[in-house]
Amino acid sequence: MSKLDGEVILSAENISMLFPGTKALDQVTYNVYQGAVNVIIGENGAGKSTLMKIISGVQSPSEGQLYLKGKAININSPRAAAQHGIGMVHQELNLSDNLSVAENLFLGREKQKGLSPIDTHSQNSITKEAMARLKQDIDPTELVANLKVGQKQLVEIAKSLIANVDILILDEPTSALSKKEVKILFDVINDLTEQGVSIVYISHRLEELMEIGQYITILRDGKFQSEALVKDIDVAWIVREMLGSDPVTNFLKPDRSFGDVVLDAKGITLINDAESKLVDDVSFSLKSGEIVGIYGLMGAGRTELFECLLGKAQYSGEFSLNNRVINEMTATSERIKMGIGLVPEDRKQSGIFPISSVSDNLSLSSLWKRLKGLAINESAEKEAVTKAISELSIKVSSPLVEIQALSGGNQQKVVIGRSLLTEPKVLLLDEPTRGIDVGAKGDVFEMMVKLSEQGIGILFSTSDLKEIMAISDRILVMSNGKITANLLRNETDESSLVFASAQGF
Repeated sequence: MSKLDGEVILSAENISMLFPGTKALDQVTYNVYQGAVNVIIGENGAGKSTLMKIISGVQSPSEGQLYLKGKAININSPRAAAQHGIGMVHQELNLSDNLSVAENLFLGREKQKGLSPIDTHSQNSITKEAMARLKQDIDPTELVANLKVGQKQLVEIAKSLIANVDILILDEPTSALSKKEVKILFDVINDLTEQGVSIVYISHRLEELMEIGQYITILRDGKFQSEALVKDIDVAWIVREMLGSDPVTNFLKPDRSFGDVVLDAKGITLINDAESKLVDDVSFSLKSGEIVGIYGLMGAGRTELFECLLGKAQYSGEFSLNNRVINEMTATSERIKMGIGLVPEDRKQSGIFPISSVSDNLSLSSLWKRLKGLAINESAEKEAVTKAISELSIKVSSPLVEIQALSGGNQQKVVIGRSLLTEPKVLLLDEPTRGIDVGAKGDVFEMMVKLSEQGIGILFSTSDLKEIMAISDRILVMSNGKITANLLRNETDESSLVFASAQGF
């Protein structure tokens, strides 16, 4: 790979990363240019996060070598990365709400003076200077719990600054920020690059990348695809390089038919504590037997919309299910009984009870359907579980096996089966193929088609373009809390979806 004009401070050469069953990175060579904003972009699964984890010391590569200012280096931990002047602000903030701003900045590297265990005065003074550098008038003694999301993001950046980083990696730094906070962040980034700090900037927001970036690198399917000066390219070029021309698999039969509208949403709005609209006046409908995919990137509002639907968030607006109104006061348990089922995004955290049996995981949400007096009808429960395991082709030797012993794909089938046992009219699937292998993805898609043919309306979300095109009758695109497109699958293409996902900022 030939280098562009500019001084390279860090290069990763021929980096490969092997995981069981997949090659996350395949001989990737990547350059970070000195004192500039280095944008890196690619679809989900392209290898961006894996490459950044290698550079920041979270993971060690299977093959390849890192060079800092032309000298070979080995980084085997975040501490080693910090010693080489490399810091990373992860998408998930890593702050302790019960500690002050200064205590968070110096956690694990506290300053001491004489016999005093912690030199609080010195820590507060350095924190004040770091926050001033970030144009923030935040009291070092303020509890992090009291800060807005945007301020917390800047506190994370300050943690790296006090470590005197030369290279700062920002992973989706604006996903939870308001427009005003984004402008502040961009001003801070420009100041840092003027001071010689090299920024690596990961984002899916194309217009944002064009505004802040100077160099751009595109990864595709774990491989280096291209590198360019941002001033020499446009959004259309980025889309072409990201997507390539791989054919999309279609799991849907032609001439599918649907019933009446089963779910209707009008003016759904969700505002967070920082007064940002996570869901912004969203309206849509879903018909019986229809599969509607919601495509959007991190921070688009897809998961938050599902939380509104299930009553897990305080929202304004109105849903109706089979013409029966659901308002913000309708409890989650009542919504489930009315016919809404959810398969959550984070299966391990929110979807399964690891040490419980497959049987218990399947039946938990529908026990109310099998009450006999004040007790559970065990034979009815056993019959329902056996039928679900058979119909969903869950590979398990016995329903009594702990669910944590199953593969990711079979665990996901159990979580879907739990929702199905509540006999839903609408099934919500939030990133249904997250963390499962290619074969299991196909099984999940075929299951979705089968359920839709039984008349269940399916609403699912994904940030994977191939998936949204493979299994959707109709596609809603969300961006910054808004619906920016409502398209029939056979009347659109991947490029149109990418452009729509960059709108709304």
